[in-house]
Amino acid sequence: MDITLRLAQQPEADELLSRSPLAVMTGMLLDQQVPMEWAFTGPYTIAQRMGEDDLDAHAIAARDPEEFAELLSRKPAVHRYPGSMAKRVQQLCQYLVDHYDGDASAVWRDVTTGKEVLARLNALPGYGKQKSQIFLALLGKQMGVTPDGWREAAGPYGDADAHRSAADITGPGSLERVRAYKQEMKRAAKKK
Repeated sequence: MDITLRLAQQPEADELLSRSPLAVMTGMLLDQQVPMEWAFTGPYTIAQRMGEDDLDAHAIAARDPEEFAELLSRKPAVHRYPGSMAKRVQQLCQYLVDHYDGDASAVWRDVTTGKEVLARLNALPGYGKQKSQIFLALLGKQMGVTPDGWREAAGPYGDADAHRSAADITGPGSLERVRAYKQEMKRAAKKK
């Protein structure tokens, strides 16, 4: 299935995300404490620095941890915390190698319920409940992965007309709506 993701807001990075399940899974992992576009550009930057046109879980998991951390730390850094995120990316890739022969799409392929996909996502290193629900919503809303009950399993992120998360970004306008929603949630949390 051909998909077009616009999470990085950069053509080359979005092209990689659109064709690479591992790239989009890694972008979701990186999506914390940095702007979403920065996080989702990360997989493209990693692939480029590794001299590849895609990410390979086996190659990343096997890479020397210090060398991989240096690769993410080069300017411009892949993340605000490149060392700790390098470790998390390698842990994710090692888990995929150990459990799915390095194939990120095997996490959701042939799974019949949203609840089961959510459980598999929750088991991934670096994926907590919220990140897993957002990724499940992204799978359902933009990647054509719609097992029974996926919207319910994704919680509020599965709502059809939401602008809550990366799952709802389809271009610059929706990015701004998601940003506005997140800012409103932060303001509301500060008032409590």
